[in-house]
Amino acid sequence: MNIKNTNIIIADDHALFRKGLASLVKMTFNIPEIREAGGGKELIKLIEEDKPDLILLDLNMPNMDGVDAASFIINNYPDIKILVISMFDDERYVHHMMEMGANGYILKNAEPEEVEKAISNVLKYGYYFNDLVNDVVKKGFGKSNTSNHFGFKDNINLTQREAEILILISKEYTNSEIADKIHLSPRTVESYRQELLKKIGAKNTAGLVKFAVKNKLID
Repeated sequence: MNIKNTNIIIADDHALFRKGLASLVKMTFNIPEIREAGGGKELIKLIEEDKPDLILLDLNMPNMDGVDAASFIINNYPDIKILVISMFDDERYVHHMMEMGANGYILKNAEPEEVEKAISNVLKYGYYFNDLVNDVVKKGFGKSNTSNHFGFKDNINLTQREAEILILISKEYTNSEIADKIHLSPRTVESYRQELLKKIGAKNTAGLVKFAVKNKLID
């Protein structure tokens, strides 16, 4: 994806932070325009006017908070990617948003370099897992050994090829890179990806990575 042409909305009720983040993203990725919303209802209206590729979402907003907005978006626009940018570092918030289907979660005190990496990874690979998210996912799985702790199906048996592709997806390989590595066509790799989503019961690529972490396919 050419990030320069990406349609991004920033949803945050603090105008100073929102506009500062918009300036950072515009400058970093050379994006001419980024739309802004000060609350959940305004965000939904902007989505209905022109569906974005990515939403940078705060959780604590008026009218409709980020949690409710994310739930609505994931249920009605599942192809829109959501990167949560919040002041809440409580593991319960991180766990809930990742379980819901967010593509990443970073804190508002993150360095600009992490913001850039998070946006790039979510757009290119479909997820961004920093130490905060990784720790929460591992702790969450530690409290429960059931497959459906994050909504996964029970008794999942992957073929050797499926496991191989899942590991490569989790290591941030694109479909084309996976295809070159294991001598398949990109279309075939995408078919495997879609089948993995169905077989595991994951909502998106971030869900596939969570499953890989749970089953210790990756560190």
